[in-house]
Amino acid sequence: MAIQWFPGHMHTTRKAIADRLPEIDVVIELLDARLPGSSTNPLLAELTAGKPALKVLNKQDLADPEISELWLAHYQALPGTRSLVLDASTTAPARALIAVCRALAPHRGGMVKPVRVLICGIPNVGKSTLVNTLNGQRTAKTGDEPGITKLEQKILLANDFFLFDTPGMLWPRILTAQGGYNLAASGGIGRNAYDEEEVAMALLARVRHRYADRLVARYKLADFSAMTDEALLAEVGRKRGGLLPGGRVNMQKAAEVALNDFRSGAWGRVTLETPDEFAHWRAAGIVAEETRKAKKEARGKA
Repeated sequence: MAIQWFPGHMHTTRKAIADRLPEIDVVIELLDARLPGSSTNPLLAELTAGKPALKVLNKQDLADPEISELWLAHYQALPGTRSLVLDASTTAPARALIAVCRALAPHRGGMVKPVRVLICGIPNVGKSTLVNTLNGQRTAKTGDEPGITKLEQKILLANDFFLFDTPGMLWPRILTAQGGYNLAASGGIGRNAYDEEEVAMALLARVRHRYADRLVARYKLADFSAMTDEALLAEVGRKRGGLLPGGRVNMQKAAEVALNDFRSGAWGRVTLETPDEFAHWRAAGIVAEETRKAKKEARGKA
């Protein structure tokens, strides 16, 4: 299944970002620390090329710290880029963003040349929570559904520091199938764009090999190494109140349990991808996309 989700307001967001960029000094991209690669917007990379960048791995309290270190090193190695991890609701680390942004724009500062920062990211990655934490008040709406913020907001964080908050934005075509599953599992894609059972099985397929002990502890499972992903999902439903009359498993209920447990951190600190894994998926996705375009062009000429 190819997961795609690009509501109409995201076209408006894309144009607003492009129009705003000429006057921006630093671009903050907020990423989900559990899926940094999958939550990186390639469209933003095109739009913001050449701008100093700060990659922020949010929800770090839900992510595997060892893999987060790999991602931090990956981003730190990129030119003109800094990276850090944080929990958007925690004030002290969040305020450290301002100092990093000032370091990335050393020639800006003061009332005459205030630092102008654009913050962007995919839907439901925690931008609004971070903005509220930085600002010390509830200026941005928050929620557990993607697409809450619809309009750009300009916020004064210091006398010479402006933050432009933009609505969450995906990209028109998700090239990596696994990246689409990871985004859906995290809640970054609208529910109407995917099948929850399929996403839950893909999620369990990613988690079972690296964090099998977490699943055993959460659902009181016996050895499930020989089970298919579908059978494992059924066992999750069986253990968590998903039984129908006659002992059948409500697979939709099982999927909801698995996805909610991942999103809430009930499995502990879990990360779905390493930099090397995502690079492999991306390379395969690019090849598949080029093949698709070539076939489409060939059909057009026939």
